[in-house]
Amino acid sequence: MGHFKTLLLLNKKKGNFSQPIVRLTILGVMLGIVIMIIAVAITSGYKQAIRNKVIGVDSHIRISNYDRNTSLDPIPINKDENLRCSLLEDSNIENINYFTTKVAIVKSNQTVEGTILKGIDNHFAWNNFSNYLIEGTPLSFSEDSTSRQIIISTRLANKLNLKLGDNLITYFVQDPPRQRKLTVCAIYETGLPDYDNHVALVDLKMLQEINGWTPSQVGGMEIRISDYQNIDEMGIRVHQNIGYNLKAETIKQLYPNIFQWIALFDTNVIVLMVIIIVVCLITITSTFFIIVLEETKTIGILKTLGMGTKQIFHLFLMIALKLIGKGVLYGNAIALSLCLLQYHFHFIKLDAATYYLSYVPIAFPIGNILLINLGILLLCLGTLSIPALYISQKITPINAIRFD
Repeated sequence: MGHFKTLLLLNKKKGNFSQPIVRLTILGVMLGIVIMIIAVAITSGYKQAIRNKVIGVDSHIRISNYDRNTSLDPIPINKDENLRCSLLEDSNIENINYFTTKVAIVKSNQTVEGTILKGIDNHFAWNNFSNYLIEGTPLSFSEDSTSRQIIISTRLANKLNLKLGDNLITYFVQDPPRQRKLTVCAIYETGLPDYDNHVALVDLKMLQEINGWTPSQVGGMEIRISDYQNIDEMGIRVHQNIGYNLKAETIKQLYPNIFQWIALFDTNVIVLMVIIIVVCLITITSTFFIIVLEETKTIGILKTLGMGTKQIFHLFLMIALKLIGKGVLYGNAIALSLCLLQYHFHFIKLDAATYYLSYVPIAFPIGNILLINLGILLLCLGTLSIPALYISQKITPINAIRFD
Protein backbone atom coordinates (compact mmCIF):
# COMPACT_ATOMS: atom_id res chain seq x y z
CA MET A 1 0.00 0.00 0.00
CA GLY A 2 2.88 2.35 0.82
CA HIS A 3 4.42 1.97 -2.64
CA PHE A 4 1.06 2.56 -4.29
CA LYS A 5 0.58 5.80 -2.39
CA THR A 6 4.06 6.95 -3.30
CA LEU A 7 3.47 6.31 -7.00
CA LEU A 8 0.34 8.46 -6.88
CA LEU A 9 2.60 11.45 -6.23
CA LEU A 10 5.71 10.51 -8.17
CA ASN A 11 4.12 9.32 -11.42
CA LYS A 12 2.88 12.30 -13.46
CA LYS A 13 0.05 12.07 -15.93
CA LYS A 14 0.26 13.65 -19.36
CA GLY A 15 -0.84 17.24 -19.48
CA ASN A 16 0.18 18.03 -15.91
CA PHE A 17 1.10 21.69 -15.57
CA SER A 18 4.11 20.85 -13.37
CA GLN A 19 5.86 18.59 -15.88
CA PRO A 20 7.72 21.31 -17.88
CA ILE A 21 8.51 23.19 -14.66
CA VAL A 22 9.97 20.04 -13.14
CA ARG A 23 12.16 19.57 -16.21
CA LEU A 24 13.34 23.18 -15.95
CA THR A 25 14.12 22.65 -12.27
CA ILE A 26 16.22 19.57 -13.02
CA LEU A 27 17.95 21.55 -15.76
CA GLY A 28 18.61 24.42 -13.33
CA VAL A 29 20.14 22.16 -10.69
CA MET A 30 22.17 20.40 -13.38
CA LEU A 31 23.58 23.68 -14.75
CA GLY A 32 24.36 24.87 -11.23
CA ILE A 33 26.34 21.70 -10.50
CA VAL A 34 28.13 21.95 -13.87
CA ILE A 35 29.18 25.56 -13.26
CA MET A 36 30.31 24.93 -9.69
CA ILE A 37 32.36 21.81 -10.49
CA ILE A 38 33.99 23.41 -13.54
CA ALA A 39 34.75 26.57 -11.56
CA VAL A 40 36.37 24.57 -8.76
CA ALA A 41 38.30 22.38 -11.23
CA ILE A 42 39.65 25.38 -13.16
CA THR A 43 40.48 27.36 -10.03
CA SER A 44 42.26 24.41 -8.41
CA GLY A 45 44.09 23.64 -11.64
CA TYR A 46 45.18 27.24 -12.17
CA LYS A 47 46.36 27.66 -8.59
CA GLN A 48 48.27 24.40 -8.73
CA ALA A 49 49.86 25.21 -12.11
CA ILE A 50 51.03 28.70 -11.09
CA ARG A 51 52.24 27.43 -7.72
CA ASN A 52 54.18 24.60 -9.37
CA LYS A 53 55.79 27.03 -11.81
CA VAL A 54 57.02 29.33 -9.05
CA ILE A 55 58.26 26.43 -6.93
CA GLY A 56 59.75 24.70 -9.97
CA VAL A 57 62.11 27.59 -10.62
CA ASP A 58 62.69 28.34 -6.94
CA SER A 59 61.83 26.16 -3.92
CA HIS A 60 59.35 25.75 -1.09
CA ILE A 61 61.58 27.19 1.64
CA ARG A 62 64.72 29.30 1.40
CA ILE A 63 67.36 29.66 4.11
CA SER A 64 69.56 32.75 3.98
CA ASN A 65 71.57 35.13 6.14
CA TYR A 66 69.37 36.82 8.74
CA ASP A 67 70.95 40.15 7.76
CA ARG A 68 70.38 39.57 4.05
CA ASN A 69 70.02 42.85 2.20
CA THR A 70 67.43 43.48 -0.49
CA SER A 71 69.93 43.32 -3.35
CA LEU A 72 70.57 40.30 -5.56
CA ASP A 73 74.09 39.91 -4.15
CA PRO A 74 73.35 38.17 -0.83
CA ILE A 75 75.50 38.19 2.26
CA PRO A 76 77.14 34.73 2.31
CA ILE A 77 76.52 32.00 4.86
CA ASN A 78 78.75 29.04 5.54
CA LYS A 79 77.86 25.61 4.20
CA ASP A 80 76.69 23.38 7.01
CA GLU A 81 76.50 19.76 5.93
CA ASN A 82 75.51 18.70 9.44
CA LEU A 83 72.51 21.04 9.26
CA ARG A 84 71.66 19.83 5.75
CA CYS A 85 71.78 16.15 6.78
CA SER A 86 69.77 16.91 9.91
CA LEU A 87 67.04 18.63 7.89
CA LEU A 88 66.96 15.78 5.35
CA GLU A 89 66.10 13.36 8.15
CA ASP A 90 62.62 14.94 8.14
CA SER A 91 60.42 12.76 5.92
CA ASN A 92 58.61 15.87 4.64
CA ILE A 93 61.81 17.26 3.08
CA GLU A 94 62.72 15.88 -0.35
CA ASN A 95 65.73 17.90 -1.42
CA ILE A 96 68.14 20.63 -0.28
CA ASN A 97 70.61 22.47 -2.50
CA TYR A 98 72.95 25.43 -2.08
CA PHE A 99 72.66 28.52 -4.28
CA THR A 100 73.51 32.18 -4.73
CA THR A 101 72.54 34.97 -7.13
CA LYS A 102 74.47 37.77 -8.81
CA VAL A 103 73.68 40.54 -11.26
CA ALA A 104 75.63 40.46 -14.52
CA ILE A 105 75.66 41.90 -18.03
CA VAL A 106 75.42 39.32 -20.79
CA LYS A 107 76.87 40.14 -24.22
CA SER A 108 76.54 38.29 -27.50
CA ASN A 109 77.91 39.31 -30.88
CA GLN A 110 74.79 41.35 -31.52
CA THR A 111 73.56 42.94 -28.29
CA VAL A 112 73.90 43.37 -24.52
CA GLU A 113 71.37 42.47 -21.86
CA GLY A 114 71.24 42.71 -18.06
CA THR A 115 70.50 39.45 -16.26
CA ILE A 116 70.46 37.68 -12.91
CA LEU A 117 72.73 34.68 -12.67
CA LYS A 118 71.59 31.99 -10.26
CA GLY A 119 74.38 29.69 -9.18
CA ILE A 120 73.33 26.15 -8.29
CA ASP A 121 75.15 23.00 -7.19
CA ASN A 122 74.87 19.32 -8.04
CA HIS A 123 72.02 18.85 -5.53
CA PHE A 124 69.69 21.06 -7.58
CA ALA A 125 66.29 19.41 -8.21
CA TRP A 126 66.45 18.97 -11.97
CA ASN A 127 63.39 16.73 -11.95
CA ASN A 128 61.32 19.83 -11.21
CA PHE A 129 63.08 22.26 -13.53
CA SER A 130 63.40 19.84 -16.44
CA ASN A 131 59.69 20.36 -17.21
CA TYR A 132 60.63 23.82 -18.50
CA LEU A 133 63.64 22.85 -20.61
CA ILE A 134 62.85 23.45 -24.29
CA GLU A 135 66.10 22.01 -25.60
CA GLY A 136 69.55 21.04 -24.36
CA THR A 137 70.75 19.28 -21.22
CA PRO A 138 71.22 20.33 -17.58
CA LEU A 139 74.47 21.85 -16.32
CA SER A 140 77.32 19.38 -15.89
CA PHE A 141 79.16 19.56 -12.56
CA SER A 142 82.64 18.39 -11.65
CA GLU A 143 84.37 18.16 -8.30
CA ASP A 144 87.68 19.34 -9.76
CA SER A 145 86.61 22.10 -12.14
CA THR A 146 84.08 24.88 -12.62
CA SER A 147 81.47 24.51 -15.33
CA ARG A 148 81.47 27.18 -18.02
CA GLN A 149 77.93 26.41 -19.14
CA ILE A 150 74.81 28.54 -18.84
CA ILE A 151 71.07 27.89 -19.17
CA ILE A 152 69.13 30.85 -20.58
CA SER A 153 65.44 31.47 -21.31
CA THR A 154 63.87 31.60 -24.75
CA ARG A 155 63.24 35.32 -24.25
CA LEU A 156 66.89 36.00 -23.46
CA ALA A 157 67.98 33.78 -26.34
CA ASN A 158 65.77 35.74 -28.73
CA LYS A 159 67.00 39.09 -27.44
CA LEU A 160 70.65 38.06 -27.79
CA ASN A 161 70.06 36.05 -30.97
CA LEU A 162 71.58 32.95 -29.36
CA LYS A 163 70.98 29.26 -29.89
CA LEU A 164 72.13 26.04 -28.28
CA GLY A 165 75.94 25.74 -28.26
CA ASP A 166 76.61 29.46 -28.81
CA ASN A 167 79.06 31.38 -26.65
CA LEU A 168 78.42 34.59 -24.76
CA ILE A 169 80.39 36.86 -22.44
CA THR A 170 79.17 37.76 -18.95
CA TYR A 171 80.50 40.92 -17.32
CA PHE A 172 80.39 41.50 -13.56
CA VAL A 173 80.35 45.14 -12.47
CA GLN A 174 82.54 45.14 -9.36
CA ASP A 175 85.98 46.15 -8.23
CA PRO A 176 87.90 44.81 -10.01
CA PRO A 177 85.52 44.09 -12.96
CA ARG A 178 85.47 40.49 -14.11
CA GLN A 179 84.15 38.52 -17.05
CA ARG A 180 83.55 34.92 -18.07
CA LYS A 181 82.96 33.24 -21.40
CA LEU A 182 80.10 30.75 -21.18
CA THR A 183 78.43 28.27 -23.52
CA VAL A 184 74.65 27.88 -23.82
CA CYS A 185 73.90 24.26 -22.85
CA ALA A 186 70.11 24.53 -22.56
CA ILE A 187 67.19 26.88 -23.14
CA TYR A 188 64.14 27.00 -20.88
CA GLU A 189 60.73 28.65 -20.73
CA THR A 190 58.53 28.85 -17.63
CA GLY A 191 55.91 31.34 -18.79
CA LEU A 192 56.66 33.56 -15.77
CA PRO A 193 57.81 36.91 -17.27
CA ASP A 194 59.84 38.04 -14.24
CA TYR A 195 61.86 34.83 -14.35
CA ASP A 196 62.12 34.33 -18.10
CA ASN A 197 63.19 37.93 -18.72
CA HIS A 198 66.04 37.99 -16.25
CA VAL A 199 67.25 34.69 -14.76
CA ALA A 200 69.94 32.35 -16.12
CA LEU A 201 71.40 29.29 -14.37
CA VAL A 202 75.16 28.76 -13.93
CA ASP A 203 77.53 26.76 -11.75
CA LEU A 204 77.56 27.94 -8.14
CA LYS A 205 81.37 27.58 -8.04
CA MET A 206 81.77 30.21 -10.74
CA LEU A 207 79.90 32.82 -8.73
CA GLN A 208 81.87 31.88 -5.62
CA GLU A 209 85.06 32.62 -7.57
CA ILE A 210 83.67 35.92 -8.90
CA ASN A 211 82.66 37.01 -5.39
CA GLY A 212 85.99 35.97 -3.91
CA TRP A 213 84.25 33.55 -1.57
CA THR A 214 85.71 30.35 -0.22
CA PRO A 215 84.17 27.02 -1.38
CA SER A 216 82.32 26.85 1.93
CA GLN A 217 80.50 30.18 1.41
CA VAL A 218 77.12 30.26 -0.35
CA GLY A 219 74.17 32.60 -0.69
CA GLY A 220 71.70 30.24 0.95
CA MET A 221 69.91 26.92 0.87
CA GLU A 222 66.78 25.90 -1.04
CA ILE A 223 64.47 23.29 0.45
CA ARG A 224 61.81 21.28 -1.37
CA ILE A 225 59.13 19.49 0.61
CA SER A 226 56.83 16.63 -0.39
CA ASP A 227 53.47 18.31 0.28
CA TYR A 228 52.75 21.98 -0.36
CA GLN A 229 49.85 21.89 2.11
CA ASN A 230 52.41 21.60 4.93
CA ILE A 231 54.49 24.58 3.79
CA ASP A 232 53.56 26.94 6.65
CA GLU A 233 54.18 24.30 9.30
CA MET A 234 57.46 23.25 7.66
CA GLY A 235 58.60 26.87 7.36
CA ILE A 236 58.20 27.33 11.10
CA ARG A 237 59.83 23.98 11.87
CA VAL A 238 62.86 24.69 9.67
CA HIS A 239 63.26 28.19 11.11
CA GLN A 240 63.29 26.76 14.64
CA ASN A 241 66.06 24.30 13.75
CA ILE A 242 68.59 26.68 12.19
CA GLY A 243 71.02 29.07 13.81
CA TYR A 244 70.12 32.50 15.16
CA ASN A 245 72.04 34.11 12.28
CA LEU A 246 69.89 32.39 9.64
CA LYS A 247 66.28 32.75 8.63
CA ALA A 248 63.88 30.48 6.76
CA GLU A 249 61.28 31.99 4.42
CA THR A 250 58.55 30.12 2.56
CA ILE A 251 57.79 30.74 -1.10
CA LYS A 252 54.60 32.49 0.05
CA GLN A 253 56.68 34.98 2.03
CA LEU A 254 59.18 35.49 -0.79
CA TYR A 255 56.52 36.12 -3.45
CA PRO A 256 53.53 37.51 -1.52
CA ASN A 257 52.00 39.29 -4.52
CA ILE A 258 51.67 36.10 -6.56
CA PHE A 259 50.17 34.07 -3.72
CA GLN A 260 47.80 36.86 -2.64
CA TRP A 261 46.62 37.05 -6.24
CA ILE A 262 46.09 33.27 -6.29
CA ALA A 263 44.13 33.48 -3.02
CA LEU A 264 41.64 35.86 -4.68
CA PHE A 265 40.50 32.98 -6.90
CA ASP A 266 38.91 31.29 -3.89
CA THR A 267 36.92 34.42 -3.05
CA ASN A 268 35.59 34.69 -6.59
CA VAL A 269 34.56 31.02 -6.63
CA ILE A 270 32.82 31.30 -3.24
CA VAL A 271 30.79 34.30 -4.43
CA LEU A 272 29.83 32.45 -7.62
CA MET A 273 28.82 29.34 -5.68
CA VAL A 274 26.68 31.31 -3.21
CA ILE A 275 24.80 32.95 -6.09
CA ILE A 276 24.22 29.61 -7.82
CA ILE A 277 23.08 27.91 -4.60
CA VAL A 278 20.57 30.70 -3.89
CA VAL A 279 19.17 30.40 -7.42
CA CYS A 280 18.91 26.60 -7.06
CA LEU A 281 17.12 26.92 -3.72
CA ILE A 282 14.62 29.43 -5.10
CA THR A 283 13.98 27.27 -8.17
CA ILE A 284 13.49 24.00 -6.29
CA THR A 285 11.27 25.67 -3.66
CA SER A 286 9.04 27.24 -6.34
CA THR A 287 8.70 23.91 -8.11
CA PHE A 288 7.89 22.22 -4.80
CA PHE A 289 4.95 24.54 -4.13
CA ILE A 290 3.66 24.09 -7.68
CA ILE A 291 3.70 20.30 -7.21
CA VAL A 292 1.91 20.66 -3.87
CA LEU A 293 -0.81 22.82 -5.40
CA GLU A 294 -1.27 20.40 -8.27
CA GLU A 295 -1.40 17.34 -6.01
CA THR A 296 -3.46 18.80 -3.15
CA LYS A 297 -6.43 16.50 -3.95
CA THR A 298 -4.12 13.51 -4.07
CA ILE A 299 -2.73 14.45 -0.65
CA GLY A 300 -6.26 14.64 0.72
CA ILE A 301 -7.10 11.21 -0.69
CA LEU A 302 -3.95 9.72 0.81
CA LYS A 303 -4.80 11.18 4.21
CA THR A 304 -8.32 9.82 3.90
CA LEU A 305 -6.85 6.40 3.17
CA GLY A 306 -4.91 6.61 6.42
CA MET A 307 -1.52 8.08 5.49
CA GLY A 308 -0.20 10.15 8.40
CA THR A 309 1.49 13.53 8.47
CA LYS A 310 4.91 11.96 8.89
CA GLN A 311 4.42 9.78 5.82
CA ILE A 312 3.21 12.75 3.74
CA PHE A 313 6.29 14.69 4.89
CA HIS A 314 8.54 11.82 3.76
CA LEU A 315 6.79 11.74 0.38
CA PHE A 316 7.50 15.44 -0.12
CA LEU A 317 11.15 14.85 0.65
CA MET A 318 11.20 11.88 -1.75
CA ILE A 319 9.87 14.10 -4.53
CA ALA A 320 12.51 16.76 -3.75
CA LEU A 321 15.27 14.16 -3.54
CA LYS A 322 14.22 12.70 -6.90
CA LEU A 323 14.38 16.10 -8.62
CA ILE A 324 17.60 17.21 -6.97
CA GLY A 325 19.22 13.80 -7.46
CA LYS A 326 18.56 13.85 -11.19
CA GLY A 327 20.01 17.33 -11.54
CA VAL A 328 23.08 16.41 -9.48
CA LEU A 329 23.66 13.17 -11.40
CA TYR A 330 23.37 14.79 -14.84
CA GLY A 331 25.42 17.79 -13.72
CA ASN A 332 28.28 15.62 -12.50
CA ALA A 333 28.31 13.58 -15.69
CA ILE A 334 28.48 16.67 -17.92
CA ALA A 335 30.94 18.63 -15.76
CA LEU A 336 33.39 15.78 -15.28
CA SER A 337 33.23 14.88 -18.97
CA LEU A 338 34.06 18.45 -20.02
CA CYS A 339 36.85 18.65 -17.43
CA LEU A 340 38.37 15.38 -18.63
CA LEU A 341 38.32 16.59 -22.25
CA GLN A 342 40.07 19.83 -21.29
CA TYR A 343 42.53 17.97 -19.06
CA HIS A 344 43.65 15.66 -21.86
CA PHE A 345 43.25 17.79 -25.01
CA HIS A 346 43.62 21.44 -23.81
CA PHE A 347 41.10 22.67 -26.36
CA ILE A 348 40.52 25.96 -24.45
CA LYS A 349 43.65 28.08 -24.93
CA LEU A 350 44.99 31.10 -23.03
CA ASP A 351 47.34 33.94 -23.84
CA ALA A 352 50.50 32.85 -22.00
CA ALA A 353 51.82 36.43 -21.86
CA THR A 354 48.77 37.47 -19.82
CA TYR A 355 47.82 34.35 -17.86
CA TYR A 356 51.26 32.65 -17.55
CA LEU A 357 49.73 29.50 -19.08
CA SER A 358 48.96 28.52 -22.67
CA TYR A 359 45.74 26.64 -21.82
CA VAL A 360 43.10 26.42 -19.11
CA PRO A 361 44.46 23.97 -16.50
CA ILE A 362 42.20 21.44 -14.80
CA ALA A 363 42.55 19.67 -11.47
CA PHE A 364 40.18 17.24 -9.78
CA PRO A 365 39.87 18.11 -6.06
CA ILE A 366 37.75 15.09 -5.14
CA GLY A 367 37.03 16.39 -1.66
CA ASN A 368 35.68 19.71 -2.94
CA ILE A 369 33.59 18.02 -5.63
CA LEU A 370 32.04 15.69 -3.07
CA LEU A 371 31.33 18.65 -0.78
CA ILE A 372 29.58 20.48 -3.63
CA ASN A 373 27.30 17.50 -4.27
CA LEU A 374 26.61 16.82 -0.62
CA GLY A 375 26.12 20.52 0.10
CA ILE A 376 23.56 20.95 -2.69
CA LEU A 377 21.61 17.88 -1.56
CA LEU A 378 21.57 18.85 2.12
CA LEU A 379 20.85 22.54 1.55
CA CYS A 380 17.98 21.85 -0.84
CA LEU A 381 16.46 19.14 1.35
CA GLY A 382 16.98 21.23 4.46
CA THR A 383 15.32 24.25 2.84
CA LEU A 384 12.33 22.19 1.70
CA SER A 385 11.88 20.29 4.96
CA ILE A 386 10.25 23.23 6.78
CA PRO A 387 7.54 24.01 4.16
CA ALA A 388 7.05 20.27 3.60
CA LEU A 389 6.39 19.69 7.29
CA TYR A 390 4.08 22.71 7.50
CA ILE A 391 2.04 21.75 4.43
CA SER A 392 1.75 18.09 5.43
CA GLN A 393 0.26 19.21 8.77
CA LYS A 394 -2.05 21.94 7.44
CA ILE A 395 -3.68 20.11 4.52
CA THR A 396 -6.81 18.35 5.81
CA PRO A 397 -8.63 15.61 3.88
CA ILE A 398 -11.91 17.59 3.51
CA ASN A 399 -10.27 20.84 2.31
CA ALA A 400 -7.87 18.97 0.05
CA ILE A 401 -10.57 16.92 -1.69
CA ARG A 402 -12.67 20.08 -2.21
CA PHE A 403 -9.66 22.01 -3.53
CA ASP A 404 -9.92 23.01 -7.18
